[in-house]
Amino acid sequence: GSGPAAMSLAREFMGTNTRVCVLESGGLEVDPQAQTLSEATTTGDPFLPPHVTRHRQLGGNANIWSIKIGSGQMGVRYAPLDDIDFEQRDWLPYSGWPFSRSHLAPFYQRAQAACQAGPFDYDAESWESETTARLPLDCDRVTTTMFQFGPRDAFASESRDALAQAKNITVYYNATAVELHANEPAQTVTRVRVATFEGGHFAVAAKIFILAKGGLENARLLLVSQQQQPSGLGNQHDLVGRFFMDHPLVDGGMFIPKSPKLIDKMALYDLRQVKQVPVMGKLTLSKALMQREQLLNVGVLMFPRASLRQSRAIVAFKTLGETIAAGERPDQIPKRLYEMLQGLDYVAIAAYLAATKKQSLFHGFGRGGWSELSHNHRRFKMFQLFYQTEQAPNPHNRLTLSSERDALGCQKLELHWRWRDLDAESIRRTHELLTAEIARSGLGELRREGSEPLQVLSPSGVAHHMGTTRMHIDPKQGVVDEQCCVHGLTNLFIAGSSVFPTGGYANPTLTIVALSLRLADHVKQVLQQALIEVR
Repeated sequence: GSGPAAMSLAREFMGTNTRVCVLESGGLEVDPQAQTLSEATTTGDPFLPPHVTRHRQLGGNANIWSIKIGSGQMGVRYAPLDDIDFEQRDWLPYSGWPFSRSHLAPFYQRAQAACQAGPFDYDAESWESETTARLPLDCDRVTTTMFQFGPRDAFASESRDALAQAKNITVYYNATAVELHANEPAQTVTRVRVATFEGGHFAVAAKIFILAKGGLENARLLLVSQQQQPSGLGNQHDLVGRFFMDHPLVDGGMFIPKSPKLIDKMALYDLRQVKQVPVMGKLTLSKALMQREQLLNVGVLMFPRASLRQSRAIVAFKTLGETIAAGERPDQIPKRLYEMLQGLDYVAIAAYLAATKKQSLFHGFGRGGWSELSHNHRRFKMFQLFYQTEQAPNPHNRLTLSSERDALGCQKLELHWRWRDLDAESIRRTHELLTAEIARSGLGELRREGSEPLQVLSPSGVAHHMGTTRMHIDPKQGVVDEQCCVHGLTNLFIAGSSVFPTGGYANPTLTIVALSLRLADHVKQVLQQALIEVR
């Protein structure tokens, strides 16, 4: 692979005596034929199709990061995992990393620079001012922390150019790794077989192999490598592909301020430039509250809205447009059309401003800047809340091989995913506690329509694929050890979010890069030790 994990690893070896080979399934540009290799089926609850969210091109998914972060740049959201995400929690089965967040702290510092984000500082007090202060909530219950944003060019173009100039690094395009071969005791990987659409095959031999193909493809390559182990390499305990996680989104309703002018003071929660760094505030639960209430982690994002009617109209308009553009038939067409027509005046104004003045009346995950407008208390009346949730690791949420095969003859993946009771109960209680805290603060009220339980947005998934080759020191509980080496194999390592034992709520890229830099250091030590032994 050649996404942020692989790019971060490869760049660590530039200019060294180590020869590095990077195998990329796609090319320099988007290739629809290569994209078909990511097709998979899904069962269980509705989930975003994998081929929509996985991008085969040099730079990986960085090429399709689409958050507008200013100065004409597109980027991605960054945040580290919290202390509690690394800890074993008695109420959360399968939780706990082999090390603490403090162990990863120096690698987070390095990752921050590699991602071209700001200083490694996600505390709200560092980014607020007298006019852009945090909401005065009880910090023992609900706190404000920050997201930062970095440019996609850090991985989509700049890393590509750097690798092209490195004399010790060779990048092969349109070269899909389709199988790993190991020696007869299945203790050492000897080569990887590569296939092309033109029918060509070749093999790459190396001292060390690192899979950095993403949360789905890392598991698939192990599962299809069956020559030495019928169940797949590293799968002696039937763990490869299990414990799949994402960060499901839940609509938390509307925060309606008691004083409309509060909206003019909430710029901290907008995506904007502060000290020349794109940042955005969010609400999170305190560690003490999560421990006391036995809750999963969650980040609460807030976007300004004019009214419930207008919000529903815009959502209906976007849903219809996106699904029709994709050649799909939208569900509940009459309902969506009715909702859109109810707010047609607002839809028309929003479409006009977007087309002629490049302005937006409907701010969301991909766009901020609303706080720079004047008199926002006249423009907006409320904030729509979205919960970006941690999902409990569950062995029954998993990837398996299907009977269908792709254009290169490899078995496709089948993803089975469900929103489980533990996840649903945690977000229900979180919403209850946040509703009470907002009421107690006197800031306003948190209101939802209807009495139905909170539901995960459907289809679910935000392309944060995690957990399918999880990390654990015990080979009966994890696929890789604390150094991200596949249990039972001496020279096969895995980079990326597939090794996460738990996923928190934070976007995973910063942690992916931090783990990749840590792995690069370890591989250098392994190679150095091997050189000493040879001498």
